[in-house]
Parts: sequence; C-alpha cells; structure tokens
Amino acid sequence: MKFFRIIGSLAFVIGLFTAIFVGGLWHIYHEPTLPWWLKIAIYCLLGGILLVLLTVALEQKKGKGQEEELPTGEIQTRILLQNSAEVPGSEITKVLGLVKGHTIYAIWIGKDLSAIVRLVLGGELFEYTEMMGKARMVASNRMVAQAEELGADAIINIRFVTTSVIGSAAELLAYGTAVKLSKPKTKV
Repeated sequence: MKFFRIIGSLAFVIGLFTAIFVGGLWHIYHEPTLPWWLKIAIYCLLGGILLVLLTVALEQKKGKGQEEELPTGEIQTRILLQNSAEVPGSEITKVLGLVKGHTIYAIWIGKDLSAIVRLVLGGELFEYTEMMGKARMVASNRMVAQAEELGADAIINIRFVTTSVIGSAAELLAYGTAVKLSKPKTKV
C-alpha cells in the first residue's frame, strides 16, 4: 500500500507542477487546445489524487496502523536529561545556564496530500506524527550538544515548545537548564 501511495503522491506532484508552471503558460501564449503532454500532466494530477485516496482508504478499512514503527531516536549521551528541577541522589553544584536547540521541520507535498486525505477520512496523521518526532530528535540533539560544550552533567527542567510556521512546517524548540552535579557518595 505504501508503495502505491508514494507512486500516487509522485504522480500528483509531477502533474501539479507541470500543469501549473508549464501548462498554464503554454495555454496563455499558444493555441487554446491542450497539447498531449499537458493532458498527461492533468491525468497524473487527478490519478495521483485518486491513488492516494484509495490507498489511504484501504489501509483504514483494514484497520491497519502505521506500516512501519517510528524511530524512537533516543539520544545517546552521558548527560542526564530530566524534566524536573532536581536530580534524585545528586546535588546540583553549579548552574551553567540555559541550553536550547530548535529546528523548523516540514514534510514534502506528497505526504501532505496523504495527511489531507486522512483529515477527510479520519484517523491519526502519521505523516505529521513522524515529522514532529524527527523534529524533536533534532532539537533535542542540538540542546544536548550545547550542554556538552558547557561540560554539563545534566539538563534539568527540559521543556518542548512547538509553533506552526507556514502550512505544514512546524518549529520545535527544546530547552532546559544545564547543570553540574556532585558525585554520588558511595557507602562503605
């Protein structure tokens, strides 16, 4: 199903851009009858929409979830990431300051088309879920890199903020406080 949805999305995008950017100009500056290549572009545009509609509808009819598991992308770092103000078992010895990472992420128009179809039929918008997951990983990695440059042991009070930038593009900001921790005392 995913293969056919991708083919449909590609046909839609190619047909859309050919019809608008080439065909529109051709129609204005040449004869009013449509040439064969513009007819094909229009059929690709309409056929792509139909193919995406059918594949999304079939996936939902089968009750099938997302075809592939989203990557968790957990950050591999020596820095402790904490969303609370304290670190159990350790004492904060020095506050290094605010660390942040952000990104503006978007999906291509073919995935946007699939998401629009899901808006009509209902269900989770996997395309945007995946997009925001990737954006969270990028922003978190940038925040951790900033904390590593400061020599931090932990980042506390981690928060995430999202905003819509334009269309299907979203900004994700990850921020927290970089701190140094005392070494835990060992019992003898």
